[in-house]
Amino acid sequence: MDPDVQLLLTAADRLEELAARTTGGRWTVRGLLASRPEVVAVHVDGGSEHVAEARARTAEWIRTLSPAVAGPLAGWLRAAARPPVDPHALAVARELLG
Repeated sequence: MDPDVQLLLTAADRLEELAARTTGGRWTVRGLLASRPEVVAVHVDGGSEHVAEARARTAEWIRTLSPAVAGPLAGWLRAAARPPVDPHALAVARELLG
């Protein structure tokens, strides 16, 4: 298998693994918790969980999506902005702008 293809597939698998084990739901920013924004995960059943309380399950996810990912992710979105538009890139863009 092409090493670039393998790298892309491995990275995609890793993101999915991390997402599966972190706090689920729709993350929203609400007011302030102490001196920092409060991030709350709202679950499908209407319940919610403060992400700050779930750090043990969430820290690696946050680290993975650090600012170092912004440049390559932005590059991918720009590259995908040519017809035919990649529906997965479009889904990511919608979440980012959500």
